Formats: sequence, C-alpha cells, structure tokens
Amino acid sequence: MRRQDAVAWWLIFPALLVAGGVAAYPLVRTLYLSFFDAPLISFARSPQWIGIGNYLQALQYPAFQDGVRHTLYFTALSVGAELVLGVLTALLLNQQFAGRAALRTLLILPLAIPTVVNAAMWRWIYNPEYGALNALLTQLHVITGYRSWLGEEGLAMHMVILADVWKNYALVTLIVLAALQTVNRDLYEAAAVEGAGAWRGFWSITLPAIRPALLVVTVLRTVEAMKVFDIIYVMTRGGPADSTKTLSFYVYQEAFAFLRLGSGAAYAFLTVMLIALFVGLYIRLIRAEAATG
Repeated sequence: MRRQDAVAWWLIFPALLVAGGVAAYPLVRTLYLSFFDAPLISFARSPQWIGIGNYLQALQYPAFQDGVRHTLYFTALSVGAELVLGVLTALLLNQQFAGRAALRTLLILPLAIPTVVNAAMWRWIYNPEYGALNALLTQLHVITGYRSWLGEEGLAMHMVILADVWKNYALVTLIVLAALQTVNRDLYEAAAVEGAGAWRGFWSITLPAIRPALLVVTVLRTVEAMKVFDIIYVMTRGGPADSTKTLSFYVYQEAFAFLRLGSGAAYAFLTVMLIALFVGLYIRLIRAEAATG
C-alpha cells in the first residue's frame, strides 16, 4: 500500500468508526431481532428463536402487502412529480429576468421547513371545516361544498403526496439548476443557427447535461420517499381505512404500538432490502451514464 493511501485510510478511519457505530450496529441488531418472537415485555427474559418465521408472516400478511403497494405508489407519484416540477422550475430560474434572485430565495423556504411542521400546516389547509383549500375552491366555484380531503379513502394519499411534493421539489430544482449553470450557452446559439427549436434544444443539449444530476437526485428522493413516515403520521395516522399506511408506518406499529420487536424488526429489514434494491438499480444507471459520458 502506498504511503498516501495509508495516510488516507488513517484519516477516514474515525469517520468509518462512527458510521459503523451509528449505522452498522443498529442494522445488525435489527437483523438479529428479526429472527425472534420478541414481545417487548418478555424479550429480555425468554426470547424465542423462530428463524425466518417473521419474514414469512410479513410476506403472507395482506396488510403488509398493501403497505408495499402504498409505499411504491407514494414513491412513484411523489418522486415523479418532484422531478417534473423541479426541472421545469430550474429551467425557468435559469433564464434572465427581473426578480430572479428573490424567486430563488423563496424557492428554498419550503425545503427549510421541518417535515412535521409542513405536515401540520397542510393538515390545517385540508381541514374540512375551516381549511383554506375548501374556502378557496368554494370561492372560485370549483366545488359546491366543503370536502374532507384527508377523510376520503381514494383521495387522502394524493393529498399527502401533494404536501410532500410542495416541500421537496425545491431540492430537485437546486440540483438541476446547478447542473444547468455548467451548460455552455453557445451550444444553444449554434443549435438555433441550425434551425433547432426550444424543444429540440432541450432534448439534444439540456437533458444530456442534467441527466447525471437527475439520477443522483432521483436516488436521494427515492430513498426518502420509500421510508416516509412523519408526514403520514401527522396528516392521516395511516387512515382512512389504512389507505395511507406505508411500510415505515407498519414498522412503527409493530415495534412501538403493538410492542412486537421481532416482527417489527423483520418489517424494517424488508423495507431496507426493498430500498437497497432500488438504490442498486439507480447506481447501475449512474455507472452506465458515467461510462457512456
């Protein structure tokens, strides 16, 4: 090993040690607990080894399967909407116009709001009795009567997704906007001389330039969306009729509401495995992008 490599490893060793204690140990401990029938009350005295029983029970449990579907649905719509809205906003803010600096500053505000505060704010907005959304739509004659936005089974998840998108699309905007700053504007002028319009310029120049940034932010937002809990807990508690219960909410219920540590740990590890599957796919895409770029 070269001297520089040895020095580098010694310099990052404290960080690796902390990361191992903070991340690796809880993960290994969770995996260990997942093989036990471990009610919180009796676990310390007589844990019962059941092997993969918790995993088999989870995979056969219809409610857990619904949680997987809800999580994937939330992730797909939330991340997809954030990417589209974030790219469009970044393209707008990349143009020269009066007030652009102030608009960029305002863009950061939703991102700076804590998730719990954001969820509580949107719950007030959606309130069926005095919520601002009902008042606005009634005044505009879009609806004829107040609606319970978080009380309708087919509507609640979409309302939660809207609140999540409003807070997090700014992250996509900031990362894409940074990528747009690296694009040489002479390329657009050359494309215009060749007769390419705005749409052709986007597909041929802009999109290839921001694709690596899009892949990175997609990984970040997918991981966050797939482990969503706080906004669900504050806004709907998983209701109505369990229509907004995600995997993380089932983990919380099993481990901390029902005090079943073993099945809760199995649910948590299955969630980690699902997230790891998507992250692995994204990493392959990023590597393929780097190889072709």
